[in-house]
Amino acid sequence: MHIPVHDIKNALATHDITHVLLDMDGTLLDKYFDDYFWEHLVPEKYADKHRVSFGKAKEELLAKYKSHEETLNWTDIDFWSAELGLDILALKEQIRHVIEVHPHVEGFLQQMRSRGKKVYIATNAHDKVLALKLKKTEIGKYLTGAITSAEMGFPKEKLEFWKRAEKKIGFHRESALFVDDTLAVLRTAKLYGIRYIVYKAKGNSKVPPGHSPDFATVMDFNELM
Repeated sequence: MHIPVHDIKNALATHDITHVLLDMDGTLLDKYFDDYFWEHLVPEKYADKHRVSFGKAKEELLAKYKSHEETLNWTDIDFWSAELGLDILALKEQIRHVIEVHPHVEGFLQQMRSRGKKVYIATNAHDKVLALKLKKTEIGKYLTGAITSAEMGFPKEKLEFWKRAEKKIGFHRESALFVDDTLAVLRTAKLYGIRYIVYKAKGNSKVPPGHSPDFATVMDFNELM
């Protein structure tokens, strides 16, 4: 059985939770940026470059993305730049105005820091993308730090990511909270023994929320404040 949101909220008000680990894309930031980027902008540029239709480009790209899911390549923009013959970081820079922080995220981060929690981003995003998004938003000032899958050598879907993350930042599984919008990642974190786990069901503001009976679920960070 999972720990209910109400109990997690209470634990956050005490020293029961010392470390708050937060996914970035879909959890802190609106995943609309990433979905639009990979499903519309990249296929559009790829179609132009290879002189194929948008539909054909999208079909080819979705198959390529799928073949690298849950690997380090999946979010490695240098890999995708080489693979697709496109400057992925430059394209992200072009539409950086679309990057948005989810509602109540800043208030939550502020509250966590004022309570003396260690607050980390734990992301599969490439370091260059993390830097771009922290530069565009104001959330970096609330963080103790950030850990990426590239730095850990494994994506978050693998137990090795969590072993290395625990060693690097020194959290204890019993007193750590982890919030993510990807169920496969949450299952791995749970398997690793992280006690407080929350599913952020509303990842993309323009898409209906997900659902999972297996985890405590919130749509918005104000539910944890």
